[in-house]
Amino acid sequence: MSNPLDDVPIRDSMIRLGQLLKLANLVEDGVEAADLIRNGLVKVNGEIDDRRGRQLRNGDTVTVNSRTVRVVAPED
Repeated sequence: MSNPLDDVPIRDSMIRLGQLLKLANLVEDGVEAADLIRNGLVKVNGEIDDRRGRQLRNGDTVTVNSRTVRVVAPED
């Protein structure tokens, strides 16, 4: 059974991983985001990523605690 996928619209063409976690309500604050990322509990496009500043673009997916969101950036 696959995880449900929620789209998270962003204003610009890119968002950083820590910011997306907060925007998508996957974390309460930046401290929680940093802890999850540092402890290897965040996957970007199916792979564990430990870079809070990782740049995410349209179509990238992020998974935390069995919840997956997809970045939806505006069209150029």
